[in-house]
Amino acid sequence: MSILILINDAPYGTEKAYNGLRLAMTLQKEHPTVQVNVFLMADAVGCALPNQNTPQGYYNIERMLKSVLAKGGKVKACGSCADARGIRPLSIIEGVEMSNMSELAQWTVDAEKVFTF
Repeated sequence: MSILILINDAPYGTEKAYNGLRLAMTLQKEHPTVQVNVFLMADAVGCALPNQNTPQGYYNIERMLKSVLAKGGKVKACGSCADARGIRPLSIIEGVEMSNMSELAQWTVDAEKVFTF
């Protein structure tokens, strides 16, 4: 089974990215045969930026993305969204790939379930 989690909101300020990644991590833990794909769009492309420094005891989106990647999940970020925010030239978390709508369309067609946050 393949599950697509589409995140549209900034890494901090709301808990949408946090909750989407919590779902991804729980799926990987409790259903290890499920392929989890995460696509970052709009302000969520900021989730892919490295060196996030959060207060002690506060969730850290970078660590959560790295956990998803370490367990075989795939994470892609919308390239045109990154361009619109001027972050394309910046480095991103290792393992996250810049992508496009064509790849998102393919992931959507291939997924048995799609969740949006």
